[in-house]
Amino acid sequence: MELAKLLRPLTAQQREDLYGQIKWIVLARAVFAIVLIFSTLVFSNQDTGSNMAEPFRSLYYMAAGVIGLSILYFFWLRRKKFLQGLAYFQTIADTGLVTVIVFVTGGFESVFTFLYLVVIIYTSMLLRQQGSFVMATLSSLQYGLLIELEYFQIITPFIGERPLSTTVDETQIIYRILIIVAACFAVAILSGILSLQLRTARQDLKIAQEHLKRVEKMATVDEMISGIAHEIKNPLASLSGSIQLLKDETETGSDADRLMQIILRETSRLKQIVNDIRLISKPSRANASRTSMTRAVEDVATLAKNTQEWKSRLHITTRLEDNLFVIIDPVHLQQIIWNLVKNAAEAIDNKGRIDIRLSSPKKKRIYLTISDSGKGIDKSKASHIFDPFFTTKPIGTGLGLSIIHRIIDAYDGMIDFESTPEKGTIFTVIFKNADKDLS
Repeated sequence: MELAKLLRPLTAQQREDLYGQIKWIVLARAVFAIVLIFSTLVFSNQDTGSNMAEPFRSLYYMAAGVIGLSILYFFWLRRKKFLQGLAYFQTIADTGLVTVIVFVTGGFESVFTFLYLVVIIYTSMLLRQQGSFVMATLSSLQYGLLIELEYFQIITPFIGERPLSTTVDETQIIYRILIIVAACFAVAILSGILSLQLRTARQDLKIAQEHLKRVEKMATVDEMISGIAHEIKNPLASLSGSIQLLKDETETGSDADRLMQIILRETSRLKQIVNDIRLISKPSRANASRTSMTRAVEDVATLAKNTQEWKSRLHITTRLEDNLFVIIDPVHLQQIIWNLVKNAAEAIDNKGRIDIRLSSPKKKRIYLTISDSGKGIDKSKASHIFDPFFTTKPIGTGLGLSIIHRIIDAYDGMIDFESTPEKGTIFTVIFKNADKDLS
């Protein structure tokens, strides 16, 4: 497995989550070392036989080493850099530590082989399933090598009076190693699945909480916006009609005619803004139907790839699950996807990439993610990007994201984003799967 795949780029939220998880594991490891010291002290006072002195001394050294490493991990953690490297370093070191514990406490006869499984489980929490498979492989290799070295009397555990080769049949050795290997990989698979489900549940909960906050915030201004749009619409129509009549009476090509054209163009622009405002207030679901989200994303991606302005500077990739359907107005769905792709393209100043992913784990919900390698969103502005009339662009009304947020909410969907300044932004949209009863 390539190092680049193991040390994948993390979003700001993922780094924060990884930091918190590592912090608790470092603390737990230090507590384990302290408990090991005191328990060894108690047992060594009860049994002072020479055959037990060496194991106890080794456990003291081991506990001291763990405390020393915990201090190193703590200072590394405080820098908040290379967190994935720290996670891999300490979990790999922990597999070595478990191997030493197994060796000191009897090798083949040790009851502490379950500690390999503990390392694999918390590795899946830190580094997902790929990390847990790495630790399962290392644990299997180390345990198998330890038992083989013990069997051929190259090393001798502190506990045990007779060589392993004289007390246990070779078939039993192979059987034990295979059992441990199977257990390691089974735990890696199961813990990886559970870790993924936990991450997905936490992500859904976060998105739901943030979406609900924005809905409540926007609800307070919806009625006022609707009233303002209604009051503007009628005089604007009268103004537009009057200007058109005056234009018809104006000589074509004259200064007055050019001024009339400018006024009509800006009047049309105001009409569009009023329509957008009304859409924020009350998006209609009258034309909702079972719509292929896969096809809609494919169409927008094809359009974006062939847009002359973006073709030469953007690398657009897609990974779409087939046959995913939602209940929505097809025009609204197209508007949502296109706006998000357009925003991603405009966030990239020169060359860059846009990744579009569409999936439905277990067919319950449909997840659309659109990520870009653009300039990202400044933290001071991130909480306002869905506010009406808020924009970071030199030209724009600031209604695009407000509109799609309102449309998504109207169809019981959710939208959220994660952004890292100068690295990019990921927007996630969640809809109910039209082919799955979620009630």
